[in-house]
Amino acid sequence: MAYPDDERAAVRPIKKLVEDDFLSRPGVVGVDLGEKVVGGLGTGELAIVVYVRRKGAAAQFAIPSDVLGVPTDVVEDSFWPHHTIASPEGVSGAERHELLLGGIGIGPSRAIRFVPPYVPVVDDYVVAGTLGALVTPRRRQLTMALTSFHVACVDDAWAVGDPMVHPSRVDGGHPVHDRVGALARAALSGRVDAAAIMLTTPRVRPEVVGLGAVTGQANARVGQRVRKRGRTTAVTEGVVASTDAAITLDFGVGIGVRTLHDQIRIETPRFADHGDSGAVLLDDTNRVVGLYCGGSPDRGFANPIGPVLDQLDVDLLTAPGARGTRTPAHGA
Repeated sequence: MAYPDDERAAVRPIKKLVEDDFLSRPGVVGVDLGEKVVGGLGTGELAIVVYVRRKGAAAQFAIPSDVLGVPTDVVEDSFWPHHTIASPEGVSGAERHELLLGGIGIGPSRAIRFVPPYVPVVDDYVVAGTLGALVTPRRRQLTMALTSFHVACVDDAWAVGDPMVHPSRVDGGHPVHDRVGALARAALSGRVDAAAIMLTTPRVRPEVVGLGAVTGQANARVGQRVRKRGRTTAVTEGVVASTDAAITLDFGVGIGVRTLHDQIRIETPRFADHGDSGAVLLDDTNRVVGLYCGGSPDRGFANPIGPVLDQLDVDLLTAPGARGTRTPAHGA
């Protein structure tokens, strides 16, 4: 249910007041604004929605029934970064594109050491995600590729210059022969999980597979339709349910659990899955509104695109003649 902007604006400061406190409690993985649901039916009330790994007496007793008159709603779910991990011996062939464009698989050339509980056994693994869109450094005429921090950097051993490959090594890409660029910029902050790859091939096109040319950027709006093309689930569409989500994601050894604030929530089952991190969200006019980072089978989350581009100091690369709007993101 979409609520008027003024109603959300009135409740937002109250949610912000308790957000960090709720997120610090055991089992809480997210705080957002949304409709209160009782017995599977919406009540029409705008509530502070608290996501917990497991509903039960302990979790519910820790969350008050309301905050300054605003009702709360406890929802069971768990969220993960949506890169994908595989043993180098378990890779398989996947789509290969002669042109680099949004919506295709990409990943580091290097293997990364993972340990339980993130993987079954200690070993070196390869990682894949999605190349979301093409970008260009501000004040320089170069071509870069946009993806997620946890796709391109993965752990605390990352360095500028790390080679990137398409297809990813998960998808059968060769660690040397399929190199398409190198990690150039990265940001993992309170709102952004992003990286930019300097490309070493001129074979690029500023569009997203199956969705067409990128026309610019815009703010996400509650209730609007968005589409994405990811490495794993290809083209899917959903509806923006919120731009106020705060979620915790466990990025693994060396990085740990981080909180992302003011995220876009897409309340659509199977909107994305592991391997889709780094995909961009497009509105109906092919303006980028977000950068997908993770979620669950029931809902997905994305960074607002404005802070992503600002923290990487890049602009979207659009097709010649494409017309879009560049607007500051909420709170930027």
